[in-house]
Amino acid sequence: MKKYINLALIYAIAGLVAGVFYREFTKWNGFTGETTLGKIHAHLFMLGMFLFLLVALFAKDHDLEGQKAFRLFMKLHNLGLPLVAITMAVRGVTQVLGTTLSKGLNASIAGMAGIGHILVSIGIVSLLLALKKVVKD
Repeated sequence: MKKYINLALIYAIAGLVAGVFYREFTKWNGFTGETTLGKIHAHLFMLGMFLFLLVALFAKDHDLEGQKAFRLFMKLHNLGLPLVAITMAVRGVTQVLGTTLSKGLNASIAGMAGIGHILVSIGIVSLLLALKKVVKD
């Protein structure tokens, strides 16, 4: 259970840092439009901190770590969510700076973000399957 609380704390800190970076970076650059940077904060809080707080509550009374689907969730989610956050940060910084990206680089960023979202999605489905199995009893 402590491991999941620690992960929640790490994602909470990352979410706070992302929020402060968004606010200060856009202010410093005089940017007033909409940017992807503003969404990183919510992604890290909801898919990171809140999700792992819920996992900690379930892990308290159930053997989640004994489930193969849960172990898959842990790997995919903790790989996919940082990938999503990083690609969102890259996209957001280029939006704020007004950088025009080549088609290839733009497609690469979109592709990496897509892979991150797929990993997170498969991870969440795996978590739900593991939860379904442990609470069945």
